[in-house]
Amino acid sequence: MVFDTGDEVTAGLLDFAKQHQLGGSHFTAIGAFSDVVLGYFDLKNKDYQKIPLREQVEVLSLMGDITLDQGGPKVHVHVVVGKSDGTAHGGHLIEAHVRPTLEVILVESPRHLQRKTDGQTGLALIDLETTPSSQEVTEAVTAELG
Repeated sequence: MVFDTGDEVTAGLLDFAKQHQLGGSHFTAIGAFSDVVLGYFDLKNKDYQKIPLREQVEVLSLMGDITLDQGGPKVHVHVVVGKSDGTAHGGHLIEAHVRPTLEVILVESPRHLQRKTDGQTGLALIDLETTPSSQEVTEAVTAELG
């Protein structure tokens, strides 16, 4: 998929995941942002410390996954961006606006991945024991639409 100038990345990925009923995908991307908000997870406070970069940056590396959380898709993205002075900044992608493009390569796996909230961190982590098979997900979606 390709994002254009002004598109917000996290919302766009989530919309795409909902539209295509994705539940076990991984993706990578390259491109550039006009601005980005990174996150660093603070274990003590169990929350993301927001790191805004309000300038044009290159996307040096972007990777993430799409899993299921509480019955719907959840997008989890990490990114490293480069500034004009050559410094790099990275972390969890909270929000970003594209300029001029972001080229995403997305691959769907044959198994959907389910998340479960971890009591120690408060994070929704992948739980392989409760992850349904693709057939189970297809049957559940078919029954719901049915």
